[in-house]
Amino acid sequence: MQTLSGKTVLVTGATGTIGAAIARELAAEGARLILHFGRNRAAAETLAQELGNGAFCAEGDLSTKEGPDLMWQEALAKAGEINALVNNAGILSHIKIADPLEDWHTVWAREMQVNFHAAADLCRAAILHFRTIGGGRIVNIASRAGQGGYRGDAMPYGVSKAALINLTQSIAGSFGSEGISAVAIAPGWVRTSMAEAYMAKHGAEAALGGIPIRKMAESAEIGELVSFVLRGSQHSLTGAVLDVNGASQMR
Repeated sequence: MQTLSGKTVLVTGATGTIGAAIARELAAEGARLILHFGRNRAAAETLAQELGNGAFCAEGDLSTKEGPDLMWQEALAKAGEINALVNNAGILSHIKIADPLEDWHTVWAREMQVNFHAAADLCRAAILHFRTIGGGRIVNIASRAGQGGYRGDAMPYGVSKAALINLTQSIAGSFGSEGISAVAIAPGWVRTSMAEAYMAKHGAEAALGGIPIRKMAESAEIGELVSFVLRGSQHSLTGAVLDVNGASQMR
């Protein structure tokens, strides 16, 4: 049974490993996908063709103040109705406290814009739209880094994801009575090209050492969990933060 048949879902960052896995799982459940991309139009169009069922692409620069809402409005105009939003797009930058202050400000501003402010703007747009159609669902892809602090050279990332978790819980508590739910998913290490590159440079132990099960999550696991969260039967899950980290702890 296709549990998301007839539902339209916007997934940001859909051309990345995790975003594409989410899109494929949702499409398998019958959803029509709106695939956001920032630069890689070819990858987005290829994925849309693969998914079928009316899937289409939506370009948007989430690093600008205007980009997120403009992308939403254009996607909504084409779709007619959007039933769920998955904020998956994100970046991770490195900056040390001894680096020049101008660089520090640049990294913090961009990280917060892409990882948090863009997601907040899209949540706002989604809530306003959901009110007109009797409700809707939001899934925010946060991170283990948003819980308990993060590395000193990547603090902007951890802070942005912590803010995203708080936003999720605030939405769930404030708009649940209107049929609007919000859930955060907080992965640890996920097997992506970025993770593989990190292990190639620093060694597998640098990534796997803190994971008791000794392996990363697969992107398909994240996709399956998003699909589960968006099922119509999952009402009381709203406000939850779902950890997907193999029982790893922050170090």
